[in-house]
Amino acid sequence: MKSRLLLFLSLFFIIPQVISAQHFRAAAAVRIITPDPLLPVSGGIGTPKKSTEKNGDLYARALVLEKGNVRIAIVNVDNLGWPAALGNKSRALIKGIAPENVLIGATHTHSGPDAYGFPNEKGESFADLKYLEHCTRQIADAVNEAVKNLEDASLKIAVGEAKGKIAYNYYADQLYDPRCGVIQAIATSGAKKGKAIATLVNYAIHPEVIGSGRGILSPDLCGPLYDRIEAQGGGIAVFMNGAQGGMVTADNRLENGKEASDWNECKRIGELLADEALRIVKDAPLQENPQLYCTARKIEFPVDSEIMRYILKKSPIKNNMAGENRIATQLNLLNIGTAQVLSIPGEALPNIGFYVKRHMSTKQPFLFGLTNDAFGYMLTKVDFNSFKRYDYVSRTSLGEMTGEIYMEQALKLIQESPKPQEIK
Repeated sequence: MKSRLLLFLSLFFIIPQVISAQHFRAAAAVRIITPDPLLPVSGGIGTPKKSTEKNGDLYARALVLEKGNVRIAIVNVDNLGWPAALGNKSRALIKGIAPENVLIGATHTHSGPDAYGFPNEKGESFADLKYLEHCTRQIADAVNEAVKNLEDASLKIAVGEAKGKIAYNYYADQLYDPRCGVIQAIATSGAKKGKAIATLVNYAIHPEVIGSGRGILSPDLCGPLYDRIEAQGGGIAVFMNGAQGGMVTADNRLENGKEASDWNECKRIGELLADEALRIVKDAPLQENPQLYCTARKIEFPVDSEIMRYILKKSPIKNNMAGENRIATQLNLLNIGTAQVLSIPGEALPNIGFYVKRHMSTKQPFLFGLTNDAFGYMLTKVDFNSFKRYDYVSRTSLGEMTGEIYMEQALKLIQESPKPQEIK
């Protein structure tokens, strides 16, 4: 009789706790990382340009997801790139999430402070290390806040073509991926029940409407995207870039052959992309208590480019070298409900993005570009140095085999990982 009573009590008290602990939860948080006073802005290799004004604020935005004993953080930083050496400083300050489960990606605005520590010909770097240290703490604070605020949630996930004048390939108009992936977390209890906690937008584009030579510090088109999503009830907005290398950029072309390069054009494109993202996800079915999976592996690339060797050697941002002229990075694969996500540690050309997406175990593929690292352009070996048009992207790539190694490792990770939930 006593044993039966104990069994009953265990079923009554313990099992409901296990079920509750296994429920999907989500939360998001934001930190402003606009430097005060303003700092010079960097659009790539070379000395940063002095800024005298700002259009919008720079942010670190964190989305935390949890299911059972799996917890992940997805972070976007308004910057050209965010090396792992900086990301690892934040990971060391984040509580309750395994470091390898923290994905930190750059939006790739060309109007933010130098985070690479680009050295000039004398080996001098003008990156503000105190500012970068401040950013690493703000990222950690945003993630830690989100962890504290985790709440029961469901997901809406959709991938569709974003229509309108948003992006194009500067090298060849139509060679870009028009698909926009959206993950929206919806509260399922409490005061916010039925409302969006966060909306993550995944789209391949260079946010360089303003650029680095205007003396303006800005999140570029990402700022108006955040504002629009949040004003429309989408919760905290997070933007993760895609395979936007060579050279998928904002479509700010005018009929007279010129380009619109002001804040109004940032607003037009950012708000249009936000509206398209919300349209794409609007009628997606609600995924209640979705599955969550995260895995990571270290991969290595040879550094064949003399320019990239010089940057890695002379930069005050101490990168994780794996030996003489080799560099290591982290590759992540996530299954979030019916979606599958792969990280890209640089700017992969669109053909690499299409190839990897085609082999992913879902009809809802997401690629997080410039995530966990930012190693410049990633080309296939047949594209590397093949055309005059690819001269710049080849010179600012680690080398001929970067894209090949990435695709090989990405496909292995897909094959070795469980498939996400099926789309019903």
